Amino acid sequence: MKKIQHYVTGQWLEGKEEGTPIYDAITGEIVSNVAIEGLDIPEILQYGRTKGGEVLRKMTFQERGNMLKKLALYLTKRKNEFYELSYRTGATKVDSWIDIEGGFGNLFANASLRKLFPNQSYHVEGDPIDLSRGGRFMAHHIMVPKKGVAVHINAFNFPVWGMLEKCAVNWMAGVPAVVLPAPSSSYLAEAVARVIVDSGILPEGALQIINGTVRNILDTVESQDVVTFTGSAATGRILKAHPRIIQEAVPFTMEADSLNASILGEDAVPGTPEFDLFIKEVRKEMTVKAGQKCTAIRRIIVPENLVEDVQISLGKALDKVTIGDPRLKEVRMGSLISKQQVEAVRNSVQDIAKEAEIVYGSLDKIETVGADAKKGAFISPILLRADNPFKNTAIHEREAFGPVSTIMPYKNLNEAITLAQMGKGSLVSSIATNDDKIAKDYVVNAASHHGRILVINRDSAKESTGHGSPLPTLVHGGPGRAGGGEEMGGMRGVKHYLQRTAIQGSPTTLTEITGIYQPNAKYKEAAQHPFKYHWEDIQPGMSLKTHKRTFTDTDIINFANLTWDHFYAHTDITSLDGSIFEKRTAHGYFIISAAAGLFVYPNKGPVSANYGLEECRFLRPLYHNDTVYVRLTCKQKVDRDVANAEHPSGIVKWFVEVFDAEDELVAIATILTMVQKKQETFVEMTESKIKECLNKLTEDTKPEWGSMTAQHMLEHVEYTYRIASGEIQDFGVTTPEKILEKVHATLYNYEKMPRGYDFPLAKESEIEKLKHENLDEAKQQFLEARSEYLEYFKENPSATLKNAVFGDLNKYEWYLMERKHLNHHFEQFGLL
Repeated sequence: MKKIQHYVTGQWLEGKEEGTPIYDAITGEIVSNVAIEGLDIPEILQYGRTKGGEVLRKMTFQERGNMLKKLALYLTKRKNEFYELSYRTGATKVDSWIDIEGGFGNLFANASLRKLFPNQSYHVEGDPIDLSRGGRFMAHHIMVPKKGVAVHINAFNFPVWGMLEKCAVNWMAGVPAVVLPAPSSSYLAEAVARVIVDSGILPEGALQIINGTVRNILDTVESQDVVTFTGSAATGRILKAHPRIIQEAVPFTMEADSLNASILGEDAVPGTPEFDLFIKEVRKEMTVKAGQKCTAIRRIIVPENLVEDVQISLGKALDKVTIGDPRLKEVRMGSLISKQQVEAVRNSVQDIAKEAEIVYGSLDKIETVGADAKKGAFISPILLRADNPFKNTAIHEREAFGPVSTIMPYKNLNEAITLAQMGKGSLVSSIATNDDKIAKDYVVNAASHHGRILVINRDSAKESTGHGSPLPTLVHGGPGRAGGGEEMGGMRGVKHYLQRTAIQGSPTTLTEITGIYQPNAKYKEAAQHPFKYHWEDIQPGMSLKTHKRTFTDTDIINFANLTWDHFYAHTDITSLDGSIFEKRTAHGYFIISAAAGLFVYPNKGPVSANYGLEECRFLRPLYHNDTVYVRLTCKQKVDRDVANAEHPSGIVKWFVEVFDAEDELVAIATILTMVQKKQETFVEMTESKIKECLNKLTEDTKPEWGSMTAQHMLEHVEYTYRIASGEIQDFGVTTPEKILEKVHATLYNYEKMPRGYDFPLAKESEIEKLKHENLDEAKQQFLEARSEYLEYFKENPSATLKNAVFGDLNKYEWYLMERKHLNHHFEQFGLL
């Protein structure tokens, strides 16, 4: 029997012993065996800390984010191969989608966080703190990657999502991971991990996976490591109390199964959209993943006069749930993960049933479609009803981790809140109500006991992600029984794997450490106007002092007339008594506008656009006849993605200080500009450069890739020039319309054309046939075709002409196309 393998210390290994059999949840057949004997756990952890950690820690947040995005795209293209394995866990197509594509979605979401972090390997948190009156001694906080490994001990219910929702965060922080999936579904986690490793996208050591229960995994963890656990509260408490965790003060995050509650608002009576939404949500949370969700609704808390209505409506909804082989379209609920889990659920239901009545379903009868109920791990949805929820506490203490939930009544909202709190902490709660007062009262008073609260009503229903869906941008975790931990949550999740350190020093020193200009730091006088520099050449602290300007009465009045801002301080000097103003006062936005007039460089250059204003403060009024000058200083650089038809660029934050004639600071602002990056990929294709390359090209010049000869290449490029001059336009655009805009935008980036790409007009151009007698004639025709292309756009500068791949191109876009195209083929023949 095939054994599930582990990827550790750079290799795929099998455990030495025979191992434990893992079963298909639908058929009961043995899928594989899990064996871990012979694995050197201390070596595995150390390998991650060094091999993977050293590379990840040196990467910037932008590099890590782009790595995650690339991995997400790579996995998404291969998603279908994971579904068949997922069916074996008992998951339906919808269940599998949540696990597989939801897991990939975590990679995408965390990749997007790169935009919120600085363009360096560590984070600078919060605002600077002045520790002295003179502003020469200050503090800030930085957050650096921990020099350990993330140990993830995962549950069986979401082998893909559970692995990637955690790993995406620690990879983004610059920390490697050792993942321990639950054995019963580890074959799916192994398959995904194998594809990840084979992709080569992650640095070696960033991901290791041990597919089995390793009881000594915590024996050698260190203070720089982070341990996360998802599973039962009882197991989590044992792990959290491990002596090594306590001795080394290892951060431990526990996300335990909890008795999540959903409340039906008193206004949500039968016939209202909220009542219907509530029934739909409860039915979904009982049956998705066959109820094997840490966020599933376990307690259904409803007004006492609506208990019968809810029970009847839920019963009708559950009647529509077909159970069986999850591969079948008509099946809405699959099986539990194993027969052992079925037995555990049965035992829990029997205990709960001592204080509650089973009102729907049976522990002994189950009808299945396309599967043998006796061979698979099937169980019927079970709905219980507890009429005395304050007296019968088992419903608040015992969880059946399957398609099981209990209805209980409340008299008023305070009782509903108390019942929800009797679960002693949960991952999520929800309330169905269209009364915002009820929603507010519940949320404010119940929030102390829940990690997340969803309000369901008719307004949000169409776009709501639902009660049971944790989101990468929101915290996932809860107090008390839920484990007291916190995962995900956007930047918050990443910070769990970073060490926060307070740093103190002079503004100048802290500017160098943080990479962000700190007020009162020494300026770095720019050799030329800062707006003349490309993004790469601008550095924090780079500064310009402008010439001066004196405000006049006319300036202020004209600005008022232009903007229609006729606030009395600017236009009615007879009304200044009792105000803070002494004379006609300049508009605050006039001060900022005038400051821009002083520091903006007028000529075209790398600065391509004003990107916005982050902060603006006016420290004292400025009056007519006051004189000011500006100090413009680079505060921070932020990388950005460019997907549209624009050149690669980054954002530069400029600290603007406005001083009066006595050098007193009167206003500050932070403005943002979009600044182009250097183009260093392509050689500019001037006429002299082209002729230089042609002189190197001979009949004997061989291509570094592809099968074209030198003459074939020249005739091919000549053909594209004849397209660019309008001589040839009798063809269609071959790129599908839905991606044409995206493909068109690639002309603006600095990435080379892909090798081995088939020219879409190869047949029309008869690319394989040579048209000219020899290479010299081909060179001459090439140059003539190029001359005709240049002449065409000289005479028709506003024209657009069709390209088979990129669609309609204007004069500038044909220039970009020519530069890329010639660089591609001249490099192909070693001419550059």
